[in-house]
Amino acid sequence: MASEEGEFHAPGIGEFLGLPALFFADTPFEINRIILVRLLAIALMLFLFWFALRKPTRVPGRNQSIAELALGFVQVQIADQILGKDMGRRYLPLLAGLFFGILAMNITGVVPFMNISGTSIIAMPLLLGLVAYVVFIYAGIKALGPGKFFKNSLFPAGVPWPIYILLAPIEFINIFIVRPLSLALRLLLNMMVGHLLLVLCFSATNFFFFTAGGWVGLFGVGTLAFGFIFTFVEFAVYILQAYIFTLLTAVYVQQAVAEEH
Repeated sequence: MASEEGEFHAPGIGEFLGLPALFFADTPFEINRIILVRLLAIALMLFLFWFALRKPTRVPGRNQSIAELALGFVQVQIADQILGKDMGRRYLPLLAGLFFGILAMNITGVVPFMNISGTSIIAMPLLLGLVAYVVFIYAGIKALGPGKFFKNSLFPAGVPWPIYILLAPIEFINIFIVRPLSLALRLLLNMMVGHLLLVLCFSATNFFFFTAGGWVGLFGVGTLAFGFIFTFVEFAVYILQAYIFTLLTAVYVQQAVAEEH
């Protein structure tokens, strides 16, 4: 970014850290910019679904049709496809909540005056990863019982028993540590990198147009164009990351309830 001396500095990781309090400073209810963005995103998402489905009719109107189409996407493409119709119906509210909640918080990265994704700081991706973690463990224990669930998870069938000495710790790390962390880190890093690219493009545009001067300012046209292109790319990434997170959660649930791995 441009400093008072005209020197250009690229945006750094500090933008994601140490955000000042906006409300209720130095209390357990402190709200900074990222928390406010998350609250607004979730509130708007809930309002839109409430508004569209508040008076459902047998012949849906436009708003109801859009909401049902959106929910139908999660049901058909994720819940039913991965879990089957019976189990998919049972976990559809959770999967839909994950998909639309993540999508709403992701999209704030390209919303004017917000300009940061609610999932671009580690706390929220970790919380969502913990939700997925609890859900697939709960699903496995509920379907198989704790003994059989952990046996299936740590001691896959068809493996010579001496191999379990090495395999069981690897399976434990993979299933109970790597899975939730990989979900959180995949979401976090995609949101951080996308945000930094957009900030870099538009900060460079500001520098070239208003600080550099002369013919060098023409480079601002290119950085501005790249900024708009990356904005559309990021929008696609926001949808894709919400889909991948929800899809993997459904896959983990399906693997947890399987009789044998």
